[in-house]
Amino acid sequence: MRLLRLENNGGFSLEDFTNRKIPAYAILSHTWGPDTEEVTFKDLTERTGEDKEGYRKLTFCAKQAAHDGLQFFWADTCCIDKSSSSELSEAINSMFRYYQDAQKCYVYLSDVSSDTCDQSPKDSCGWRREFEKSRWFTRGWTLQELLAPRHVIFYNRHWKPLGTKSEHALWISKIAAIDAEVLVEDSFSTTEILESCSVAKRMSWASQRETTRTEDMAYCLLGIFNVNIPLLYGERERAFIRLQEEIMRTTCDDSILAW
Repeated sequence: MRLLRLENNGGFSLEDFTNRKIPAYAILSHTWGPDTEEVTFKDLTERTGEDKEGYRKLTFCAKQAAHDGLQFFWADTCCIDKSSSSELSEAINSMFRYYQDAQKCYVYLSDVSSDTCDQSPKDSCGWRREFEKSRWFTRGWTLQELLAPRHVIFYNRHWKPLGTKSEHALWISKIAAIDAEVLVEDSFSTTEILESCSVAKRMSWASQRETTRTEDMAYCLLGIFNVNIPLLYGERERAFIRLQEEIMRTTCDDSILAW
């Protein structure tokens, strides 16, 4: 696993913790903008990308992590060398754990411009309307990013805090059609809480979500079902069949037959 940290000159450095103890870190959850505007692994290794819109996300994460007493943070756009198929496969199969082990998860809602404190009497619920319609709640990958971390904080496009997952658990449960008790901080691990829910119920949480690539609709659910499968981009719908087969191999829950 690679982590980012802010350097004294305002730039970022990547540090590889393969075969080393991973320090406490924060993690970013977001929906991608245009690929050309997201900072990549190549950008960081070549010291470029400062003019990209995605650089602002990294800057915010670094500053917020420091404010929270964390030196390191992780972002999916640039902490994975996606030119390496083996590294990409390992990262996707480990993604749930990355989010689960993070001390803080910062959710950036780029399509929410209002905030909780700056509303006129005529529009006191403006930010809530934008929040519940955010694209973030429709994407496949963000399901595990909502479920896995214990401490999730939401921010609008201006980096103003909108509250936490636990604070908004009942509301988010209605938006995302997920049981509220799964969203509240608990003494049990996320994996234990999820495994107390049937396979069919967990599948239902993802049923209205989408991914850009067909295969990712299966790959984004690996951690939610605590299974691993090889990545084979190009297999399209076959990926979901392989996911179902692996779930059936590792569980006795026959509710999966409903899917």
